[in-house]
Amino acid sequence: MNKRRPPAKDITLKVKVTPRSSMSKIVGLEGDTLRVRVASPPVDGSANQDMIKLLSRGLGVRKDRIEILSGQRSRLKTIRIHGMTKDELFLVLNK
Repeated sequence: MNKRRPPAKDITLKVKVTPRSSMSKIVGLEGDTLRVRVASPPVDGSANQDMIKLLSRGLGVRKDRIEILSGQRSRLKTIRIHGMTKDELFLVLNK
């Protein structure tokens, strides 16, 4: 028998973070990269924490479901959102 796997409920995407912005907001998708602006400076991980809080509120997922895979000290990060598909992400961003 051919067993099919259910669709993955995790999405991995690139995020470009701009710290020290006048306000925190999700700018939107540019190609395959999500642009995010955060008000906090990139000191002691505060910009990363603000990015996670912003994405959590904006996408409707818990903070512990968002994981930074690479780019802890870079503006270009790769993140994984557990429990969200690419289609669900596009639906939320296009509201």
